[in-house]
Amino acid sequence: MPGTAPRVGFVSLGCPKALTDSELILTRLRAEGYETSKTFAGADLVIVNTCGFIDEAVQESLSTIGEALAENGKVIVTGCLGAKGGPDTGAGGGNLVRQVHPKVLAVTGPHATEEVMDAVHRHVPKPHDPFVDLVPEARAEFRGVAGIKLTPRHYAYLKISEGCNHRCTFCIIPSMRGDLVSRPVGDLLNEARALFESGVKELLVVSQDTSAYGVDVKYRTGFWDGKPVKTRLVDLAEKLAELAAPHGAWVRFHYVYPYPSVDDLLPLMSDGRVLPYLDVPFQHSHPDVLRRMKRPAVGNGGERNLERLQRWRAACPQIVVRSTFIAGFPGETEAEFEHLLQFIREAEIDRAGCFAYSPVEGAVANELAGQLPQPRREERRARFMAVAEEVSARKLQRRVGAEMQVLVDQAPALGRRGGRGRSYADAPEIDGTVRLLPPTKASRTMKPGDFVRARVVACEGHDLVALPL
Repeated sequence: MPGTAPRVGFVSLGCPKALTDSELILTRLRAEGYETSKTFAGADLVIVNTCGFIDEAVQESLSTIGEALAENGKVIVTGCLGAKGGPDTGAGGGNLVRQVHPKVLAVTGPHATEEVMDAVHRHVPKPHDPFVDLVPEARAEFRGVAGIKLTPRHYAYLKISEGCNHRCTFCIIPSMRGDLVSRPVGDLLNEARALFESGVKELLVVSQDTSAYGVDVKYRTGFWDGKPVKTRLVDLAEKLAELAAPHGAWVRFHYVYPYPSVDDLLPLMSDGRVLPYLDVPFQHSHPDVLRRMKRPAVGNGGERNLERLQRWRAACPQIVVRSTFIAGFPGETEAEFEHLLQFIREAEIDRAGCFAYSPVEGAVANELAGQLPQPRREERRARFMAVAEEVSARKLQRRVGAEMQVLVDQAPALGRRGGRGRSYADAPEIDGTVRLLPPTKASRTMKPGDFVRARVVACEGHDLVALPL
């Protein structure tokens, strides 16, 4: 008789791109017959997928690793922090994780499924049992099937590329994840089809630089279902829209740099084939700050981006734009910061987030002149958010009285007491939500993953209140 399958504990930290790495590792573990554990103490081994981008994320990752070591003792570390060097090059091979936690079993960088599985096999071998092992339809590392997902069943992330070709001075992602590597378009479409067929109602396309998809392979022609498809964002978007249509599903794009090629997506949005929503990381508006940041197309400062936004809204009036910004970047003057505030007012960014500049170990920006005191950075962030929230609230108020489609995320008691969902303007976990009131008809029910038609009756901060129709 086969023995009890080893149990693996798993913690996934960081962004959706790291989450997709975790899903791939878990798919491989399940395919080989490993079980998962909800606690560190109940596992034979723990895997921690880390984030290493900003100081707070580094500390959270190191703390989680320490907790896993204390409760379990056998820990494998993967993810961005695993690729981060430490201050003492003489200890732990220069690796930060090993310097802080020398007892970890193995450390890998991000997107390293094979290395993680090799470490698991070394420390918790699993004898093959053909009677109980789960064998997926295709090799999970090729992502030809949907695999295990860590998101709710009705939405999922599709990571279309790994790494980034930019060298922004505040960022160390390329040093951890490498240059841009686009996934084959046929593999992406196979995975998307499997996700839609499994019940996914919203596909969120992510990468470090979604607009650059295919640049590394010169937009070469791939094949899917025997037909040629270019490795290019607009071609991928068209095919994803075709796959989503029979299921009535949404396709949403994140991390879209404002290149001219993005204009090609607007017809798909205005026709309702993909969501009229763009997550565009502007970071700042003043050309001198953008130059110090070494942002791509630094000549395209706030004025050029205002023109671009006006063009997008003319082509697709319902488009929603979310973005992130940095306040208090080294050398930022009060005039440059006021330029940013004016940009937010004129651009009418629907959803804006802001970080007070935080030095990241290994980033070039740490050496720039004009480092601002932390209190001033935080004060500017607060001023930014006050303006951004004012703009967002004004735009949300315009939706009162409108009818919209809402994707249900939560619906206790089949929605008879109401629920919570999102409109096309709201990405999960980062934007607002729609609070759904109890339906007027007692027979009306809803569950997570349902689309409901609702009328907006009020605003509550960043959220809307709507009555199901």
